[in-house]
Amino acid sequence: MQTIDLVVIAVYLLASAWLGLRLSGRQRDVRDYFIGSRQLPWWAVCLSVVATETSALTVISVPGVAYLGNVTFLQVAVGYLIGRVVVAFLLLPRYYRGEMTTAYAYLGLRFGRGMQGTAAVTFLFTRLLADGVRLFAAAIPMKIILDSLGLDTSYFVIVAVLGVVTILYTLVGGIRAVVWVDVLQMGVYVVGGVVSLVVIATSLDVNFLAVAADAGKTQFLDFTSNPVSAPYATITALVGGALLSTASHGADQIIVQRLLGCRSLRDAQKAVIVSGVVVFVQFALFLTVGLALYSYFEAASVAGLGLNSSDELFPVFIVEGLPAGLAGLLLAGIMAAAMSTLSSSLSALSSSTMADLYQQFSRRTLPDAQALRLSRLFTLGWGLVFVGVAAFFTGTDNPVVELGLSVASLTYGGLLGAFFLGLWVRRARQRDAILAFAVAVATMSWLFLFQPGLIGFTWYTAIGTGIVLALGYLLSRRHPDDSPSADAGTPDAPGEAVDTPR
Repeated sequence: MQTIDLVVIAVYLLASAWLGLRLSGRQRDVRDYFIGSRQLPWWAVCLSVVATETSALTVISVPGVAYLGNVTFLQVAVGYLIGRVVVAFLLLPRYYRGEMTTAYAYLGLRFGRGMQGTAAVTFLFTRLLADGVRLFAAAIPMKIILDSLGLDTSYFVIVAVLGVVTILYTLVGGIRAVVWVDVLQMGVYVVGGVVSLVVIATSLDVNFLAVAADAGKTQFLDFTSNPVSAPYATITALVGGALLSTASHGADQIIVQRLLGCRSLRDAQKAVIVSGVVVFVQFALFLTVGLALYSYFEAASVAGLGLNSSDELFPVFIVEGLPAGLAGLLLAGIMAAAMSTLSSSLSALSSSTMADLYQQFSRRTLPDAQALRLSRLFTLGWGLVFVGVAAFFTGTDNPVVELGLSVASLTYGGLLGAFFLGLWVRRARQRDAILAFAVAVATMSWLFLFQPGLIGFTWYTAIGTGIVLALGYLLSRRHPDDSPSADAGTPDAPGEAVDTPR
């Protein structure tokens, strides 16, 4: 690592913030701040979705997954594409009815304010945990750099610096700043991944793909592992990946917010489906980098290389193996990618807090200027909370990509199940949905905390969804046949939705 690399990192981070502010324009009201007045081009939204969901986790952790195992992780991406098709044609049409700014507004219309608030609070908590992992992931390569320069800097300080820069452009620029900076950041880390792969391949005296094949690392399908406990067994990866993607892209405000910013339903459908193809290509790229690193490090164990986890493999190569300047650019891309996820979370958290909690329960109609100021205050507050939460993950020994997906999966099943319950079980009411949702989240939390490894994390969403549907259906049997149908209007009384004319 040379001085020019540090200069590149500093310049890139400042340029990202400047670009976001420059392209965001002036925000006039909450609708403009949170969904860009539905004027965002679909291709930019598509790339922004990809940057948000993969970001630093993909760049840092996925190469380590291939290094230690094989490329069966890629099966999950196939499931992701299936799930996005479901979102495009089942859920997005519901969201594009009316002026919804959050995914949970539908639950409010179908069940009532209580269910909308429950879903929103769950989203807030889950997003803090899942993206706390992502923010910590970005601090890993930066700490390696500073340690190599003899500077003993804590993870917390690094996270705080990244957080401040991100809060700045998100606070001022809103969703437009988030989306356009995402497009830039995705381009940088993808180019960085390609450059790294070329550098590794040209430095080796062997064909790294042949070496990986001999070691059994090019295995794509896995029909032999236990589908219950092995997260990348074929049936588990496909079904689990599809449900996880359906939940993350159809019931998670961080993604739905972007899709609601598209100019039309058709544009939103294109954005979400094409993003699945792009994600598959990205996963393939960084898994291939992991196979190349296997030859580069001569199949040494993580401990034998003096590293704490497989998440440090790629950052170490970047620092030690890339030419001056390129190393700085790729490291900047990794950090900026995590910043894109953080900025997305800040925007989504503040929009959900404003629309699903404050406006629903205060019942106050604020002037545009005052509502915009309050939304920005929510953004600032969540940014400060994020920095603190990221510190809790600095001691993990697991690959952060798996930890991040596991944490998110704890509540994804409950959220997706609540949406399906509203769509498919006519007699289900708000109390049924809230109780079933609570049981699902409690069950998944118990499995995650007290039975780790018993069930692969790719099953978490499926189990949670099944619990909500099954229990919600049983509870709904107590109600008469004239209970409200899906897409019921805003309830007159908490807990009971009512039909409204269309």
